[in-house]
Amino acid sequence: MMFSESLHLCLISPSAVMIRKELFNDVGVFDETLPACEDYDLWLRITCQYPAYLIDTPLIVKTGGHPDQLSASPSLDKYRIAAILKILQSRRLTESQHRDAVAVLKQKCKIYADGCMKRGRMDEAEYYRRLLKDLFKV
Repeated sequence: MMFSESLHLCLISPSAVMIRKELFNDVGVFDETLPACEDYDLWLRITCQYPAYLIDTPLIVKTGGHPDQLSASPSLDKYRIAAILKILQSRRLTESQHRDAVAVLKQKCKIYADGCMKRGRMDEAEYYRRLLKDLFKV
């Protein structure tokens, strides 16, 4: 299973998967309330319960690095944090998956809060620092 590896960043490209539609009956579809990282959220829900495999041979060509590309946004970790919180609250995780998700969540909250501080977004930084303290008694 790829759950723990998928916590750090979205490893699976939606345009490069083969998946049975019945799987969506169990895990749901893209969370359209997330303005970004909806694929990250979906793959966390899938990989915590179902095996996913990567093949070594590239079969698609991905281009990126465009100036208007959303994935270049420094605020994406905010949505990854929301997805991790959501999967933790789902109670679908094994003990080791839960432990891995908590560790990555702590890391992402700290990095995001520090970035907010650097950019003068003190209220947002405080929210993520408080989240860390409230959730994990850090």
